[in-house]
Amino acid sequence: MSDSSANSVAFVRTESLPPKAPPFTTSGPVKWAKDNLFSSPVYIALTIAAAYVIFSILANTIPWIFRGVWGANSLAECREILNGVSGGCFAVLTERWNQLIFGFQYPETEYWRPALAFLFLFAAAAPVLFFKLPRKLLIITALYPFVAFWLIWGGTILTPILALVGFVVGYLAYAKLVNTSFAAGFFGGLAAAIVVWWIGGALIPDTASDNAWLSQVASRDLGGFLLNMMLGVVCVSLSVPLGIALALGRQSSMPLIKWICVVFIEFIRGVPLITLLFVASVMLAYFLPPESTTDLFLRVVIMITMFSAAYIAEVIRGGLAALPRGQYEAADSLGLDYAQAMRLIILPQALKISIPGIVNIAVGLFKDTTLVSVISMFDILGMIRGPILASTDWNGVYWELLGFAALLFFVVCYGISQYSQWLERQLATDHR
Repeated sequence: MSDSSANSVAFVRTESLPPKAPPFTTSGPVKWAKDNLFSSPVYIALTIAAAYVIFSILANTIPWIFRGVWGANSLAECREILNGVSGGCFAVLTERWNQLIFGFQYPETEYWRPALAFLFLFAAAAPVLFFKLPRKLLIITALYPFVAFWLIWGGTILTPILALVGFVVGYLAYAKLVNTSFAAGFFGGLAAAIVVWWIGGALIPDTASDNAWLSQVASRDLGGFLLNMMLGVVCVSLSVPLGIALALGRQSSMPLIKWICVVFIEFIRGVPLITLLFVASVMLAYFLPPESTTDLFLRVVIMITMFSAAYIAEVIRGGLAALPRGQYEAADSLGLDYAQAMRLIILPQALKISIPGIVNIAVGLFKDTTLVSVISMFDILGMIRGPILASTDWNGVYWELLGFAALLFFVVCYGISQYSQWLERQLATDHR
């Protein structure tokens, strides 16, 4: 073969070339900014305007924060340290942090008790929030309310034990009546538990708290963000099962239960929460026996729970209505009774649909706990508007205190929102 013919043979590559990176303008942050921020003249104008607003806010806020004073005994001393320079007086947080978190009447030597109850809350909530954990851990969740009650309030240990016995009796009554109707079982179990608590309360001697392991703390001594957390956790935990019972009771075939649930839901939804709180604080005493001394914290919990349960009931009713009729017929064809059908087929699907609405109500309820400050309960806003700002040392400090309160509420509400989004992704089996 001649040299010219050998050179005319095409070259055949034996291995592929490594892939090259895409052009800089078609991937990464540049492409994202081009598609989302500068895709049209209108978007460009809005992006520039938003950037200007954000820059203006941060240009004044960041120096104010970093020049803040954290060590001072009064607002006047803060201003002397700043010497005319703009800066925050965060010393009020370092000096009054205990009042902002625990209130001004909770004993300082007992701060470890609510702090320990708060840590136990994560262990108790984990088996409920993360369903892949072993079901045996639910025993921690079941015991937590009674342990937390004893830690925070103290007194005799017979009180939480009596409450636990009442719940056990109530559950047995519920299991007996639930085959007839879920609502009948729920309200029957609740009535049985109340009877046990009433009888047991009369049997516990008044001197039982004298030899208690933990000193007793009155509910009126609770305050600060601790009060907001307690109201939020307790009321949300109670309003969800009560809302489920009301939603099922509204669809019950028993006319009496149905109309009781309808009247309750429509009445509560038509009354502002602040009105219910005033009823709990002032007017409820006129409807109770003269010798009755129902605790204000308990009255507020009852009113807030009733308020949120009415809204949760409507959210769950919407989830039940969204299910096709075939799901109910499938449960009947399998020979399941009412309780089994609701527990295994209907409620899991309805609750999955209702997750966004329930979380929305839970977040709103947690923020609405600040309304208790108008009935002389010193939550975190009550502490700010009352004892802290009323003192001559810190009268005039607003942004630092309200910003700290806003930060605490944001952390909790953002955590709830992120968990709900994670739960929706975990339960989105119909889209996989």
